[in-house]
Amino acid sequence: MKKKLLSIVLASALTLSMIGCGSSAVSGVSEQNDTTSDEADASDSKKSAEGNLNVMLETPVESLDPQQATDGTSFEVIADYTDGLMQMDADGKAVNALADMVDVSEDGLTYTFHIRNDANWSNGKPVTAADFVFAWQRAVDPEVASEYSYMLSDIGQIVNAQEIIDGTKDKSELGVKAVDEKTLEVKLNVPVSYFLSLMYFPTFYPVNQAFFESCADTYATSPETTLSNGAFILDEYQPAATTIRLIKNPDYYDSDKVKLVALNYQVIQDSQQALMSYQSGDLDTTLVNGEQVDQVKDDPSYKAIGAGYLWYISPNMKEVKELQNKNIRYAITMALNREAITTDVLKDGSAPTYTAVPMDFATGPDGSDFSADQEKFKDVCRYDATAAADYWNKGLEELGAKEITVTMIHDADDAPIKVAQVVKEQLETTLPGLTVELQQMPKKERVQRMQEGDFELGLTRWGPDYADPMTYLGMWVTKNANNYGFWSNSEYDEIIADCTTGSTAMDPKARWSALYKAEKLVMDEAVIFPLYTQCNAELISTNVSGIEFHPVALNRVYKNAEKK
Repeated sequence: MKKKLLSIVLASALTLSMIGCGSSAVSGVSEQNDTTSDEADASDSKKSAEGNLNVMLETPVESLDPQQATDGTSFEVIADYTDGLMQMDADGKAVNALADMVDVSEDGLTYTFHIRNDANWSNGKPVTAADFVFAWQRAVDPEVASEYSYMLSDIGQIVNAQEIIDGTKDKSELGVKAVDEKTLEVKLNVPVSYFLSLMYFPTFYPVNQAFFESCADTYATSPETTLSNGAFILDEYQPAATTIRLIKNPDYYDSDKVKLVALNYQVIQDSQQALMSYQSGDLDTTLVNGEQVDQVKDDPSYKAIGAGYLWYISPNMKEVKELQNKNIRYAITMALNREAITTDVLKDGSAPTYTAVPMDFATGPDGSDFSADQEKFKDVCRYDATAAADYWNKGLEELGAKEITVTMIHDADDAPIKVAQVVKEQLETTLPGLTVELQQMPKKERVQRMQEGDFELGLTRWGPDYADPMTYLGMWVTKNANNYGFWSNSEYDEIIADCTTGSTAMDPKARWSALYKAEKLVMDEAVIFPLYTQCNAELISTNVSGIEFHPVALNRVYKNAEKK
């Protein structure tokens, strides 16, 4: 019976994926949703069956448009059903995906990708070089206004990307072209040593132009308006959905390696509810934190896995007079007991962090971790209640104030709520006269408010998009969209520019040294108050194997996962 049900589901999904974005597809979904209670029970049974992996998500998907998505949850789901030119292996190394061969010119300025002949979209159309040209032109198109357009300009250094973003050149002049149906040529301004690793980042994923245009403004908002070329096919989804379902793509070029029948996501923002769902068997994997870790840490299914995210507090130095005062900023960063936050509150293996670039993801020319030394900025970033009080009093005197009230915005998820509460307590206890008011909201709203400068303090995070310190340091360049504090420093901008396109970019050792200098400027100015590098405490059912975890770009990959 289960095999018959699965065949029906696969046939339905393939039929829908062959349809365009017309009303007939929508009508079919409406009829499907008119189910009886027996059918609902069968669906629940199907999702708990062998080969159906049930995964907890902390936050909802924000967008499934690869050129518009900006958050880790969206990136993960997009990557479930879309391959790029490259993908990560289990060790995080870039390996061939849609590209079965890559040629790089001797000067490092031209990459030629040869696309697999057996790579197809789920509507039967071949994946072509033109799909990449269209997608990448979208990414830099000012009318699309992708927040990740800088991945092609500042980071990828693709010819004319910056000029197109600035509006001085047409998107057709981007340094990428389809030599023929299966050959993509990319031109760079300067050699980029990590360029191939960028190719597994979703902003660089292909989009079929004909399908995209048939969907108009509904693209990537439902299974019917989404195409797959990857391991899975989107089967159930709508914007802001709390459940998402994907099924195995039988026409995937690497389908023999895909053992899962389906991947079922549940968005559960309350950690206690998620734990109960895991214990009842409704979830095969979930995150735990705080007191829950004490309960489950001896369970064989418990694992602490590095996630790469740096959590930090950003002060708005443009709009908030009190936070323009460096002594006030020093007082706040030195009043934060990061060890207590990670040990007593999170308890998930997260590490106290005192640098602008977190540890354990970027390795230098000499093989060393860029941020192994967590005491290199201890003169300006440490836990020291006495020094914090001294800086506080100096700052109040300079401002002519006796007390300060600031509001800190944060996400409405379990962990940031707990962290924000402890931060408030620590700051108000150590700095007499300081009142911290907390305001929680959905992540999307919090990010928008921080980008618009509509905040005073913001509890935020950033995960590395590629394995280089620039993935963090690039944020604090003047006018960068993620420079939430609106900090501007010409010396800093010059260093980053030189490390990107100048002479230093060609000298790995000199570049590494210059990036250290740039980080020191950020820390000396207390542009951010680092808190911790996130580690995920996960419960993973013992009958599940093969999930790949990465601190960079895509935190979880399910292509090789198996559930018995």
